[in-house]
Amino acid sequence: MPGPARELRFAVDLTPSGELRDENGVRLELPPEWTPEHLLLAALARCSLKSLRYHADRARFEVRVASGSGRALVTKRESDERYAVVEAEVDLAVEIEPEPGPEELAELLARAERDCFVGASLTAKPRYGWTVNGRPVA
Repeated sequence: MPGPARELRFAVDLTPSGELRDENGVRLELPPEWTPEHLLLAALARCSLKSLRYHADRARFEVRVASGSGRALVTKRESDERYAVVEAEVDLAVEIEPEPGPEELAELLARAERDCFVGASLTAKPRYGWTVNGRPVA
C-alpha cells in the first residue's frame, strides 16, 4: 500500500502597495502591468517545462534549452455563465539531449503535460504545442 501523498505548500502575500512576497518574505519582482491572467499563463508554461525537466531527468535526458508562450480566452462558460478560462494554449520549444526516439518522446511529453499541476488544475484542458530540437511534434 502506498504511503501518503507528498504535499507541496506554497504561499504568497500581496502587500497594500501591491508587492508580492513568497512564503519566506522574499519580494517577487513582477512588472505592475502583469495581470492575474498573465501570471496564470506564465505559471502554465513554467510548470509544463518543470514537469518535462523532471521526467526527462528520470529518463536520463537533459533539457538544454526551453522557452514557451501561452494564450487564453476568458469569457462566460456556457455551463454556469461565470467568467473563466475557457481555452488555454501553450507552445513550448525545447532542446533535449540525447534526442529521444519517437516513442520515448511521445511518452515524455505526455507525462510532462499530465503532471503539470497548473494545467491539471484548469477546468479547460490546455492545448499543448511542442517543438523539440527544432522540429514540431504532432
